[in-house]
Amino acid sequence: MAESEKEAALPPKEEFSEWYNELLWMAEIMDVRYPVKGLYVWYPFGFAIRRNTYNIIREILDNSGHQEALFPLLIPENEFMKEAEHIKGFEDEVYWVTHGGRDPLDIPLALRPTSETAIYPMYKMWIRSHADFPLKLYQIVNTFRYETKHTRPLIRLREITSFKEAHTVHATWEDAEAQVKEAIKLYTEIYRRLGVPVLRSRRPDWDKFPGADYTDAIDTIMPDGKTLQIGTVHHLGDNFARTFDIKYEAPNGEQLYAHQTCYGISERSIAATISIHGDDKGLVLPPEIAPVQVVIIPIIFKKEAEEVLAACRDMQERLKKTGIRVELDASDLRPGAKYYKWEMKGVPLRLEIGPRDLQNNVAVAVRRDTGEKEQIPLPEIETSVRSRFEAIHENLYQKAKTELESRIFECMELEEVKEKIQEGVATIPWCGNKECGLVMEDRIGAGILGIPLEQKNRRKEKCPVCGGETETRVYIARTY
Repeated sequence: MAESEKEAALPPKEEFSEWYNELLWMAEIMDVRYPVKGLYVWYPFGFAIRRNTYNIIREILDNSGHQEALFPLLIPENEFMKEAEHIKGFEDEVYWVTHGGRDPLDIPLALRPTSETAIYPMYKMWIRSHADFPLKLYQIVNTFRYETKHTRPLIRLREITSFKEAHTVHATWEDAEAQVKEAIKLYTEIYRRLGVPVLRSRRPDWDKFPGADYTDAIDTIMPDGKTLQIGTVHHLGDNFARTFDIKYEAPNGEQLYAHQTCYGISERSIAATISIHGDDKGLVLPPEIAPVQVVIIPIIFKKEAEEVLAACRDMQERLKKTGIRVELDASDLRPGAKYYKWEMKGVPLRLEIGPRDLQNNVAVAVRRDTGEKEQIPLPEIETSVRSRFEAIHENLYQKAKTELESRIFECMELEEVKEKIQEGVATIPWCGNKECGLVMEDRIGAGILGIPLEQKNRRKEKCPVCGGETETRVYIARTY
């Protein structure tokens, strides 16, 4: 990218769609120019954000008894077609491999849109007795879906490059239900680490994962008021176990079908993080996932240049030794151009040292999230930087949480819902009847997101379609 291009202004964030697309390019996250629609290239800087994000996901899963594995990309047609309801949900999105070289294959192979039908034939061979439970495996892989809707980097793709899917096996339906609840807690923790507040809800039956007993999901509200689904957890009951004959021997010797769950997160986690925290200047990254956590800018005048640079290099080495990802920008760019570059890339903290700072034995610290400036004594630089990381993360989360809460509107009438979903998420009473739910969606022109998982002890209200009394409210939103 040429320097003149790098210093082009971003559109304002209020023009969210244009802002988002330009930011991915200008901050060097993804290049959209690959010659296949819906496939994109990660720049090294963007891939570093991905790596740091998925390190968090791995850490949280590994610490909760999950193990990482890897299953093949190609799924034989005869295995893929076994679960009729599941296939019905994916049949229009599957890419098929029909030839090896010039020779037609005896059995066509599907590129996984998701991996149930690749993993569960192996679970049939691995599960033998109740002593094998719980089995909790996950993999982070690419998946392929022939999206015919408008594709958008990180949000709607034909190749999902970073799909974390977990697949667990249990003895009973209740054990699987407990795993669903644990998975929702784990996902909430992951997003707390990313500074992203979430909505947790149970999808209506007509929007659950194909083949599941029920689906719980995690969404967030994007800057344009639409919701983005950023995590799903599915209770599969014994549906797939019956299809793939996954049985175990109970303590009394009886052969029983297992019960399963599966849950996934994709690079939408990164789309949410950069969209919610970013501003008119570019990325604003939580320190934990920032490829560069600190940038040091020497303020140089010829007379003291060597002394200032030496102090900057010393500070860089000290911070590196504590595990902080730090860059020293000693390039010939003017200071303003350096500020622009590193603000665009979302570096959480900028440290400046000039001759006067050196005389006072301090560095000037500038926070990316607030723009606040303060002096830090050089002898305390390591602990001071760490404490500011914590403050930056907490500020990002609280600011985003306040924004999300301000975009949830309690409504009673469908016309009010139509108005409020232009700004965020509406809640409205619902009797739970599918016909009423579909009528609501049709009249509003948007979907029922789900029943909030935290909902309890509400007063009785009336369903706006049938007038029936209910204590249940649902989220309704425009969605990606």
